[in-house]
Amino acid sequence: MADPMERLGSEDAIGMESCMKEDLCMEIDPPFRENVATAEDWRKALNNVVPAVVVLRTTACRAFDTEAAGASYATGFVVDKRRGIILTNRHVVKPGPVVAEAMFVNREEIPVYPVYRDPVHDFGFFRYDPSAVQFLSYEEISLAPEAACVGLEIRVVGNDSGEKVSILAGTLARLDRDAPHYKKDGYNDFNTFYMQAASGTKGGSSGSPVIDWKGRAVALNAGSKSSSASAFFLPLERVVRALQFLQKGRDSSTSNWVAVNIPRGTLQVTFLHKGFDETRRLGLHSETEQMVRHASPPGETGMLVVDSVVPGGPAHKHLEPGDVLVRMNGEVTTQFLKMETLLDGSVDQTIEMQIERGGTALTVNLRVQDLHSITPDYFLEVSGAVIQPLSYQQARNFRFHCGLVYVTEPGYMLFRAGVPRHAIIKKFAGEEISRLEELVSVISKLSRGARVPLEYISYMDRHRRKSVLVTVDRHEWYAPPQIYTRDDSTGLWTAKPALPPESVFLSAGINHHGEGLLNQAVVSNTCVTNMMEDRPQDNNHELADGLTVMETSQENVSEETQAHDEPDVGTKKRRIEEDSSTDGIVIADCSLHESTEEKLENVRTTLNAVLRDNHGAAANASISERVIEPTLVMFEVHVPPSCMLDGVHSQHFFGTGVIVYHSQFMGLVAVDKNTVAISVSDVMLSFAAFPMEIPGEVIFLHPVHNYALVAYDPSALGSIGSSVVRAAELLPEPTLRRGDSVYLVGLSRSLQATSRKSIVTNPCAALNIGSADCPRYRATNMEVIELDTDFGSTFSGVLTDEHGRVQAIWGSFSTQLKFGCTTSEDHQFVRGIPIYAISQVLDKIISGAKGPPLLINGIKRPMPLVRILEVELYPTLLSKARSFGLSNDWVQALVKKDPIRRQVLRVKGCLAGSKAENLLEQGDMVLAINKEPITCFRDIENACQALDMCDDNDGKLNMTIFRQGCEIELLVGTDVRDGNGTTRVINWCGSIVQDPHPAVRALGFLPEEGHGVYVARWCHGSPVHRYGLYALQWIVEVNGKLTPNLDAFVEVTKELGHGEFVRVRTVHLNGKPRVLSLKQDLHYWPTWELRFDPETATWRRRIIKALDCCALHENDV
Repeated sequence: MADPMERLGSEDAIGMESCMKEDLCMEIDPPFRENVATAEDWRKALNNVVPAVVVLRTTACRAFDTEAAGASYATGFVVDKRRGIILTNRHVVKPGPVVAEAMFVNREEIPVYPVYRDPVHDFGFFRYDPSAVQFLSYEEISLAPEAACVGLEIRVVGNDSGEKVSILAGTLARLDRDAPHYKKDGYNDFNTFYMQAASGTKGGSSGSPVIDWKGRAVALNAGSKSSSASAFFLPLERVVRALQFLQKGRDSSTSNWVAVNIPRGTLQVTFLHKGFDETRRLGLHSETEQMVRHASPPGETGMLVVDSVVPGGPAHKHLEPGDVLVRMNGEVTTQFLKMETLLDGSVDQTIEMQIERGGTALTVNLRVQDLHSITPDYFLEVSGAVIQPLSYQQARNFRFHCGLVYVTEPGYMLFRAGVPRHAIIKKFAGEEISRLEELVSVISKLSRGARVPLEYISYMDRHRRKSVLVTVDRHEWYAPPQIYTRDDSTGLWTAKPALPPESVFLSAGINHHGEGLLNQAVVSNTCVTNMMEDRPQDNNHELADGLTVMETSQENVSEETQAHDEPDVGTKKRRIEEDSSTDGIVIADCSLHESTEEKLENVRTTLNAVLRDNHGAAANASISERVIEPTLVMFEVHVPPSCMLDGVHSQHFFGTGVIVYHSQFMGLVAVDKNTVAISVSDVMLSFAAFPMEIPGEVIFLHPVHNYALVAYDPSALGSIGSSVVRAAELLPEPTLRRGDSVYLVGLSRSLQATSRKSIVTNPCAALNIGSADCPRYRATNMEVIELDTDFGSTFSGVLTDEHGRVQAIWGSFSTQLKFGCTTSEDHQFVRGIPIYAISQVLDKIISGAKGPPLLINGIKRPMPLVRILEVELYPTLLSKARSFGLSNDWVQALVKKDPIRRQVLRVKGCLAGSKAENLLEQGDMVLAINKEPITCFRDIENACQALDMCDDNDGKLNMTIFRQGCEIELLVGTDVRDGNGTTRVINWCGSIVQDPHPAVRALGFLPEEGHGVYVARWCHGSPVHRYGLYALQWIVEVNGKLTPNLDAFVEVTKELGHGEFVRVRTVHLNGKPRVLSLKQDLHYWPTWELRFDPETATWRRRIIKALDCCALHENDV
């Protein structure tokens, strides 16, 4: 089994119970053959075998069918030296795209290419160039399936548990074991016997030869039982047949390998071998049993019984579970090998089967299907999703028809909608989907930003369709859709564009409002708003594997209305495991023949009725709640896996924001940065005042304070929506004091306002949040507001006075709780963020700041820059400061300045690369700036802002510092930062690199060689996964050339060729340097860049280096 996962180690309890059940019988095993092999015989045999055994290093570049993307080790062995053929397991060769190398015992490494993987049985072949092995003398290992017998002493030679060469001894105990069951939703072998021995193989030994003392392979190691020392071996009869076809195909070609057709037939039926005692209980006549025993070889103990039939297959409605097979084409058939030999030789022909069903003899004629025709060799990749025709393997697991549209990996667009792995797509954008080509045709008609319904079913809830709303990517997070097709002559999967060049999907324009936001859609959702169920109040963190799904249950009145964008107000979120259905929601019928005026009047009438109902329901609410409710917005934020920058710790966030500005041309919403963590994200806004969901764009992320500003287009709300939605009145002064009464107001997930009256217990609590294992934004140099009572750690909103004026945002903060040295857990808490921090930036945006322009709703607006002192500070009580030697005069001066706080700020550390670095030291006490005493973080912010008001300054603060008993004066530089966040990311060989973000620089270290290429993430199945270039380190050198910044990195890497080995020097966050080499793969992993374009307010994707034949894209995490 392929390292790192043992094949049987991942099966669930049900699968383990069913697959490990053994048949009881009174059979006496035949006597063991006399073992005449000596130690010298084994030594000679192993000397011949070991050089022909190779370590296979495989990288599954994409998830496909039963296998996930990833890198692993396994074993193979040479079975044809002259032609260059290596035998191993199917799950090593992989059904999908794979890149592999074989390493011989002398450490020669050569590339290998897949030439065949059996659709059913666990074996496959790689090919290699025999001339590439220059320094090793070896011979091929012959295959001898006839030599296997009970009691045979064997050796398993391979790469066991990561060891390069491992030799394990054992004895064949059974030749007729049922095929092992690995997992219920993955690859399983069937319709064959397996051998069993107590050899104790482990991960990495998949594909090892099982040899006898003559050095012949008698079986192929495939799996093991993790709870014992049992190993399972595949018989070689069908392997020998396949190898002969490959050898003939290679001999027929004078130069390159050509694809070889190995005939394989199927009835899409799974048989099990049952003992005669059980077949009698199934109704088998004694006369039939007597006839079968006489016609079968001596020692036959049972017959083949139908276990399952795939719907839609040749045997569907002809064979049933429990049918006992008697004859095929007139011959008694009790063994898998005889049955498969007949099927493989009868492809596209009709065979006669005689069965007994409950004691009744039946004869059925079935047409044998080509097994390769139901084994997919192509897939669609769109927005990170891998979608393919449903294979025979998975159709058998899930009991669906072969060829249905199957989601192997949901990627981003489908995961965002809540479509899980293993889903079967049945309907998309109003059109029934039964083939992958139909799905591609529908996608080609959609524009970016369109929102369309999708219906799917899953094997866990197969009898009910689930409906979700899919949002087509508005930005170029991923490459355009590609169709990958397997080419067995090259061993590669070639890609071509899935959509025609004139496709709407490929157009540069972005539909910012969704597709077809008509008024009747608003009416429909008005009807369902109050029926929406609460979703879990948890910002964190929907699982990246798609276990969390969003469902909508809606009735579309026509095909035309179905194609329109219907705001996702009536959605609810749950886990698949809950297996519960949504309540049916009927949408009001809107006649297609109504005039526009009639529709608009219906909208007004319905809306007024709903608003009246809501007003009545809120009669008992406080004044502040009624005033603030129209300004509240529910956020749903998704982060593309291909762009998880700045250490963001989840793909999915929820939270409540407040509208701080609303005009005809622009609306702005303030929200905490634990809801909108980075600008590379898709933001959807749901308004409490008006039942509509529209997209938002992140325009400002404060570099210090825990808030972001998100813009929306008021015209997307329509005239009615824009009139009822309004901005909150902000009250930055006077600041809150201890004992003040405030109203905490927020939204539930059903967009219902919730409020309570609370008392401020601490208006100036200093935050102290430690760095996470993977550095991400953490609030520093902030004072927050604490209350006596709130609604828990997941409820966000605003703090208002009795008149509904906003005094603070009640925002969510992210932290990480650590348990011991190795265990940590993400956590969140809520505190109040004073509104003054937001109003200062808001005023600059509205009035026109002196900063770089940004396109917001089609209008360029200058965005503010923020001057900050890039130093992390923390407060120390003056009583403690006096103990450090602070003079009484300064203590009195600081108390006079701020008699409430009675504290002094101390330096915790400077951000690496800041202008304050090397000037301020850890432990310094900040006493004054420009001779004015400093007692809190806001004093420093005001001093920095004062610098911007003076034209004749050099951006330095005149600071009075107390250091080690001495008072000193320093001129300390400040830094100017924008609110854009990270705006550029590069994917090279599957590593996602960026400039080091502030959370990384806050650790106080940057490599001297260069620090502009920081690895933020890496992708499964990529070269960096294969060779170990993981996150949390800088790439400082490539092939001896320094890479101090992203531009230099691009210049170096774009000169590298496909398949070229690259020497990379890195420096970890802990300062440890490392040198490694990796092999660039431009076929599956081109180098690309994603950059934010302020001129168009969109994220643009650009290919930096790719093969000329295709421009593929990534499989991200």
